[in-house]
Order: sequence, then structure tokens, then C-alpha cells
Amino acid sequence: MSTRTGSARYEGFGKEGRGHVSTQSGVLADQFYGFGTRFGDEKGTNPEELIAAAHASCFTMALSFALARAGFSDGTLETQAAVKLDQDSEGGFVITRSDLTLVAKIPGIAHQQFQALAEGAHANCPVSKLLKAESTLSVTLA
Repeated sequence: MSTRTGSARYEGFGKEGRGHVSTQSGVLADQFYGFGTRFGDEKGTNPEELIAAAHASCFTMALSFALARAGFSDGTLETQAAVKLDQDSEGGFVITRSDLTLVAKIPGIAHQQFQALAEGAHANCPVSKLLKAESTLSVTLA
């Protein structure tokens, strides 16, 4: 259907390394990231917040389409995503969860219908599926 791209470049290694991330759309263009933005308070981005933004926006859009199919045309959806990075038993890191918190205002919807539509959107939004999907890797050493 469509392919979207993002890219990252990292110069230097470890805590002293500095990276930049960009997106095909240009919304992110050489946005800084590094150890300090991921594990400290340095200004820039990090993979977890990018995943959180992707998950929140994908789920919210999926739910908006489900609500439209159910005949609703007015309302507001606000979703926060919290992506958790933990240290594993071997000293590495693992993303252990993505928790979505939704606040919605939808005139005329019954709670049970809303809950079912939200659960369906959560299960079927492409980013929710990705977080459970297989991944591939192709490498070239230049």
C-alpha cells in the first residue's frame, strides 16, 4: 500500500556518540538524540518517545475511524502513550510496555459500545500490531 521511511545516523560510540534522526516527511530533520536525551534531561528526542507518539496517534486515528463507521461524527479523543524502557537481567535494555491512556468526549455513545470500539482499535491499529510483529534486518559493512 505505502511505505514510509525514517533514518538515523550516529557518530561516535557509547555515551559520547551523537545521533540524528529524520523522517521522510521532514517533520523530523536531523533531530538530535543521544545518551543524554534517552537517559537524562538533554534536549532532543529518543526512540521511546517516538514509539509513544506513533502508538498514540495510530490508535487515536483507528478509534476515530471506528467511531465514524459506528455513526458518530462529533467528539474529541486525546491519547497519551507511555513507553517503558527497563534494564534486563543481562545489563541491556528492553522496551517492556506501551500503555495508552485515552480521554474521550463523544456525545450520545454508551459506555459499553465505546469500550468495545476502543478495544478493537487498540487490537487492530497497525502500531499495536507492529509491537507484536516480526522484524527483519539487512546489514552491509562499508
